[in-house]
Amino acid sequence: MSQPSLPTDRAFVVQFRAKTTDAPLSWAGRVEHLVSGQVARFSSPEELLAFLNNVLSGVQESLDAEWAS
Repeated sequence: MSQPSLPTDRAFVVQFRAKTTDAPLSWAGRVEHLVSGQVARFSSPEELLAFLNNVLSGVQESLDAEWAS
C-alpha cells in the first residue's frame, strides 16, 4: 500500500498572531496537528520547528511500527 504524496497525518494548521502596523515581524502564534489535535503556542521559528519535529517523529514511529507488523 503506497502513501499519498500529502498524507493527512502530516497536516498542520499554523496561525500567526496579528501584528500592528508599527510592530516588527513576529513569529508568535499557534500550531495544531490536525490528526492528533496536539496544539502548541510558539514565539519563535525554533519553537514552531521543534513542535513540528516532535509530532512528525511520532508519526514516523507509528508508520514504522505499522509497516513492521
